[in-house]
Amino acid sequence: MLKNHLTTIAAGAMLGLLAACAGEKAGTTADSTGTKKMRVALLTPGPISDKSWNGIAHEGLLAIRDSLGAETSHIQTKTPAEFDENFRQYGAQGYDLVIGNGFEYQEAATRVAPSYPNTKYAITSGRVTATNVAGLAFAFEEASYQAGMIAGAITKSNKIGLIAGTELPPVKASFVAFERGAKSVNPKVSVITSYLGNWEDVSAGKEQALAQIAQGVDMIFQNADAAGLGVFQAAREKKILAFGTNADQNSVAPDVIVASVVIDLPKAFLMLAREVQAGAFTGRVITHGVSDDVVRLVVNPTMRDRVPAAAMAAVDSVGILLKAGTFTGLADLLNGTDNPKPLPPAAK
Repeated sequence: MLKNHLTTIAAGAMLGLLAACAGEKAGTTADSTGTKKMRVALLTPGPISDKSWNGIAHEGLLAIRDSLGAETSHIQTKTPAEFDENFRQYGAQGYDLVIGNGFEYQEAATRVAPSYPNTKYAITSGRVTATNVAGLAFAFEEASYQAGMIAGAITKSNKIGLIAGTELPPVKASFVAFERGAKSVNPKVSVITSYLGNWEDVSAGKEQALAQIAQGVDMIFQNADAAGLGVFQAAREKKILAFGTNADQNSVAPDVIVASVVIDLPKAFLMLAREVQAGAFTGRVITHGVSDDVVRLVVNPTMRDRVPAAAMAAVDSVGILLKAGTFTGLADLLNGTDNPKPLPPAAK
């Protein structure tokens, strides 16, 4: 009798385990009240330790977890093949929302999404759409223009460096905006642009920054994720100034960073996740900018005195126009073009 009783218990436990596994695969994880928990996954192309693009995206994932009680997962992808593989994996497991953190995930999302109609896919800096695919487009150009205004006002050599990981359309557009902003207050400004070919090599970032400094650059606007940390190292060694991007990096190198062009990914991610949770998601391009305070320029308080009062007032004036949606100097860059062409400086 005892043996039979134990056998019955073991069989029941095994069935329970199998049911639990099946439930997890189907996306039916529940909280302590029995309510189905939302499941959200994030794919990043680089390490979340970069204190920039991927780090702030991971903070956004944690914000969804903490604010909405969601179950979350993160994977750093190494190759394009892994984009498809992990999008499929999360779709097969029944995740409610999967975010690919970068322009480069767009094609994989359009390939995979039709096979998993109950999973919503979102691509940051993306513009592809489908029934269950949304692009999260950020008007990074807006605050980049303001940062350029500051650079143009305080450069002494009139040579400014631009360094990025790879030549992606959103990065190119922000560089055009930065240059345009600098020339709007200082027509003598010229820029030197460099692409590293990757986003993770700190040494390459430092070497490229040193090469630009040797050419007379006294300020660098970088958008290079982890490699940008090398730019800050070079700036500190050579006593020049730099700008932070994506995250508020002012505290990363407070002695050299004048300001940071910030994308508030936690805020954007939370808005999207709430939409998915409420069953209100529609596939479309969701654009965020200065007007909804997802994109903003954050001046380093310890550096504010380095910026002439008149220049700061001009920056603030442009900020008011951007907030109101009436600044016209960047209209061509905000239409999603893949090949923005520099135009004459916008009228002040």
